[in-house]
Amino acid sequence: MREIVFDTETTGLSFAGGDRLVEIGCVELINRVETGRTFHAYYHPERDMPAEAERVHGLSATFLAKHPVFAAGVAELVDFIGDAPLIAHNAGFDFSFLNGELARCGQAAVCLSRMVDTLQIARSRHPGAKHTLDALCNRYGIDRSHRVLHGALLDAQLLAQVYVELTGGRQIGLGLVSDAPVAMVVETAAPVAVKVRPLRVFSASPAELAAHAAFVKGVKEPLWGPGASG
Repeated sequence: MREIVFDTETTGLSFAGGDRLVEIGCVELINRVETGRTFHAYYHPERDMPAEAERVHGLSATFLAKHPVFAAGVAELVDFIGDAPLIAHNAGFDFSFLNGELARCGQAAVCLSRMVDTLQIARSRHPGAKHTLDALCNRYGIDRSHRVLHGALLDAQLLAQVYVELTGGRQIGLGLVSDAPVAMVVETAAPVAVKVRPLRVFSASPAELAAHAAFVKGVKEPLWGPGASG
């Protein structure tokens, strides 16, 4: 199964209020395993960058002015995500900006039935705990030491690892790609030479046989019945 984990950076919290998407990062999973294929783009927001937003992701209006507007690169993005489920943390926020930008340039919105929200999954799996991306990375031992500022691709890559852990751990990707039988290789030890001793035959001597016969004749009411011989 193909899935896309993605994250966005924006100028603020509300597309309807005039904020814009300025960065998107996508990571491809096949059967919950990263394939190495990613999509990453910056976009000119066609507006200013509020200082509080810049403090979060470090993207200035000057930096973004060198990049294309969303509409200029939308075809590549739509082609990459295809019809796969889209996974995000607090996915309603990211979907609102993604679909807002798609609508703004005349593209079809991504159906909300494709939305997978890792925040909801985390709340279900770990009620009462912290559910930020940083907290979940700490819980699952995922290295985030290189995350100084928010970045869409980096956060998507971290979230992909978190998503795998939230949905069963890394072992779920093993053995599910194909139903073809897998040959098992069994290592065997090298043959060891065994020294075989000659067969030893033990037989009673004539004297022992005579003594046994005499003993049997002297047994009264033997268990083996009358007439039986030893």
